[in-house]
Amino acid sequence: MKIAMIGTGYVGLVSGVCFSDFGHEVVCVDKNPTKIEMLERGEVPIYEPGLDALMERNVAAGRLSFTGDLAKAVEGADAVFIAVGTPTRRGDGHADLTYVYAAAEEVAHCLKDYAVVVTKSTVPVGTNREVARIVSEARPDLEFDVASNPEFLREGAAIDDFMRPDRVVVGVTSDRAKELMGEVYRPLFLRDFPIVYTDLESAEMIKYAANAFLATKITFINEIAALCERVGADVKSVSKGMGLDNRIGNKFLHAGPGYGGSCFPKDTSALARIGQDYSVPQELTETVIRVNESIKRRMIDKVKEMCGDSFNGKTVAVLGVTFKPNTDDMRDSPSLTIVPAMVGGGAKVRVVDPQGRREGEGLLPGVEWLEDAYEAASGADALVILTEWNEFRALDLGRVAASMAAPRMADLRNIYTAQDAEAAGFETYVAIGR
Repeated sequence: MKIAMIGTGYVGLVSGVCFSDFGHEVVCVDKNPTKIEMLERGEVPIYEPGLDALMERNVAAGRLSFTGDLAKAVEGADAVFIAVGTPTRRGDGHADLTYVYAAAEEVAHCLKDYAVVVTKSTVPVGTNREVARIVSEARPDLEFDVASNPEFLREGAAIDDFMRPDRVVVGVTSDRAKELMGEVYRPLFLRDFPIVYTDLESAEMIKYAANAFLATKITFINEIAALCERVGADVKSVSKGMGLDNRIGNKFLHAGPGYGGSCFPKDTSALARIGQDYSVPQELTETVIRVNESIKRRMIDKVKEMCGDSFNGKTVAVLGVTFKPNTDDMRDSPSLTIVPAMVGGGAKVRVVDPQGRREGEGLLPGVEWLEDAYEAASGADALVILTEWNEFRALDLGRVAASMAAPRMADLRNIYTAQDAEAAGFETYVAIGR
């Protein structure tokens, strides 16, 4: 089959590369000529483990190509995937569908034969119906179908998520579209991965409901962590005890400085707005959004208290600023709230992150970027762990403590223990929920 993938952002590029590895002919198209030139040189504009090798293999096999020419990309395509951005619209929290609708209209003008126009972007309920209307209005003569195929990719594990998914969700309105989408995902069907066929509206809702639920689990355990600190409980033991209940599960029950990233903040906000628009307030989701922001502010207070209730004149080493490890994504990362508060309070902040500098330099002005955790800690008054990169999990804590002006650690990911820190010579160790 031939597939056109519109948009070479995170979702579009990962999906396009993986579809080509299924054996399909895939053309990825983007309006950004710089990005297309990078991809044609074999350079991956995002950080995702294993993506560069997979892309190189499929380009070499002739199954994967890149272009800035939309008409060329959709020519002869069986399925055209729209995977453009749907950022939160400023001022009202809605998903901005400008790029989705523009892509739909352009596709309509370029298609010559039947194809399924598939929305891969995360979009509110009703969007796919509007995409169908736009295409029909632009090309009354065109035979086509619209499908909703939301993505469920975790940054840092996206290839595995695509190749071995918990499920594939496909919203369709015709048997012809269902059959074609079945061919698109045939390699997964043959390996018995679940494919859920449903209507357009349900497919759209599944994505938002799933992400809101996961964001709720994270926020719940972060609130429990705050209570654990007051009553003398250990949130790691609490999480383990909860997670062993099969009805709950242990995933997304790790306390930390709040959720961030490209999905949870944007999707919870959009779901809350959808509820308001339909006069069915999503009060739980609205509370999750509010509490998540308060958790980030609580982290600032914890670190500030550790520093003697003032950041002024302090040197702080920060380990990790991306919203999670194994990604370069800084979108809505807790670091974007916590680090500026330190800088604004008069601290000299040194930052180490294996992949965060490219985006972080523009988002975190006033910090010093270093490549080595030991160098950052040397002479510092405090060490703050914000992202649990593997290379921060096995530091020589004795060496770190001995090099610091004041051996104090705020471990906001609970990757060490108070016993580890004390044995290494830290005078103060602050964790989450312990």
